[in-house]
Amino acid sequence: MQRVTNCIVIDNNHALLLKKPRRGWYAIPGGKMEQGESIKESVIREYREETALRLQDPELIGAFTFSIYKNQSIIQEWMMFTFICKSYEGKLTDYCEEGELEWIPLENIKNLPMAEGDREIYEHVLTSKAILYGAFSYTEGYELLEAQLDPFNN
Repeated sequence: MQRVTNCIVIDNNHALLLKKPRRGWYAIPGGKMEQGESIKESVIREYREETALRLQDPELIGAFTFSIYKNQSIIQEWMMFTFICKSYEGKLTDYCEEGELEWIPLENIKNLPMAEGDREIYEHVLTSKAILYGAFSYTEGYELLEAQLDPFNN
């Protein structure tokens, strides 16, 4: 099972998002954990690799499992740990090999093309300070089949 970390950075009522070239979907910057890393070490390293920004005190806001199905069989599974951060150091890179980095006004996020599970995560982060727990099931074409979210945090 792959483990990934990512972080929603909010500054001046904007969030820094990554527009992926493959589908044109917006995503939360982050990436794969390395062996032996804590989730906090991973998110700081991954975020810096993609954005050149150093997170200051990122806080865990969500823990999720993702299952990708093909013909009713799981073909891929991973865990994602999502952080939120409102303080960082450094200057945003001009180039990210993962896609285009863009500061998006918070009120515009809900209208962007993205994975439906990410939309649920943003909605939660922008309206609650509680940690969200969830499980998402997708087809191999990333159509959402099911979202199970911890009802106590919605």
